[in-house]
Amino acid sequence: MFVIIDEREIVTSGYSCRFGSEGVSSTGFCPDEFREWVTTVADADLGAVEAFLLGDCRDRQIYPKMIRERSRAPLIAMNETPSLEQTLDLFAAGVDDVVRKPIHVREILARVGAIKRRREHEQDSAVVGELRVFFDGRDPELKGAVLPLPRRERRILEYLVNNRGRRVSKAQIFNSIYGIFDENVEENVVESHISKLRKKLRRQLGYDPINSVRYLGYRLDDCV
Repeated sequence: MFVIIDEREIVTSGYSCRFGSEGVSSTGFCPDEFREWVTTVADADLGAVEAFLLGDCRDRQIYPKMIRERSRAPLIAMNETPSLEQTLDLFAAGVDDVVRKPIHVREILARVGAIKRRREHEQDSAVVGELRVFFDGRDPELKGAVLPLPRRERRILEYLVNNRGRRVSKAQIFNSIYGIFDENVEENVVESHISKLRKKLRRQLGYDPINSVRYLGYRLDDCV
């Protein structure tokens, strides 16, 4: 889930709509709402945030510190006019990147991916046995061939790969894929997506690589 902070509702709703068209969950806050939320939200919910986008806010330099006290997710500031002094102040405050609006959400996703790779020394993909999963929006490859997946299934697979070796709950997957504020989607939809994903992987591999335990969640096993 991406979090957008801006004083103008037209900006937050506009970016949320564009992220949604890319199959990425997001939510927008005005500055006052965000300050209250980021200091009181549960750690589990905050862990679902993939990145923060900081738009037009009064006293923008205070927000990076507030975010860093609770989260290590990438933080990108968006400027509407070129200003070297403003850019340097934002970097000094702790943002990971500063971009000029307008900017396409695909570029934002690419920049967030680059920040994560720099931090974690990861490549743009991960290999689990015969499966290669990309983190830039491309479909995964299985045994060297592209495995086309709907956006939700692809995002769930990416989440499982990023958490390989750990068991994750249905709620954790839902929060990451749909966001913690989406009340229009039932959490059980995750089970349907995972069921379809497992069938496709089983058809290609001959076995089910997603280990599930009732009430405990899911774990991706090595695809040997």
